Amino acid sequence: MSEPGGEGWFGRNWKWLVPVGCLGTALLLVGLAIGIVFLAFGAMKSSEVYQQALDRAQEHPAVEEAVGSPIKAGWLVSGNISVSGPSGEADLSIPISGPRGKARIYAVATRSAGRWEFSTLEVEILATGARITLLPSSRPAQARVLSRTFGSVRGADAS
Repeated sequence: MSEPGGEGWFGRNWKWLVPVGCLGTALLLVGLAIGIVFLAFGAMKSSEVYQQALDRAQEHPAVEEAVGSPIKAGWLVSGNISVSGPSGEADLSIPISGPRGKARIYAVATRSAGRWEFSTLEVEILATGARITLLPSSRPAQARVLSRTFGSVRGADAS
């Protein structure tokens, strides 16, 4: 009778254990990276500034006319959001699409006293390159109506 070899379990099974161990480690690292990416995108998408920018685009008639309705947000949000207490900054690029086409929201905002103020909020229609501004005009609506109806205030004072 022959004596059992001095090989242990690893000696008998190393040919399948090493590749499976390496593959398992690689899959674990890929899964961890994907989890971090989903966590980052999820954090951006749940932010107040992202929601405000998306809501304004979805409610704007010119954007709805260009891409159709319903307007849905895409996955690959890019940019950054930095918040420290009641202040912060955001610079986002948000892909959107509708039945008629695709577009991208560009949002630049600052947060002061807990409130976001947009300095840039535009939608670029990807098919044409046209840009739609989502920010309200700097002059109040009543002043615009008066200036169109009666001329400028300076002109009225001069008479």
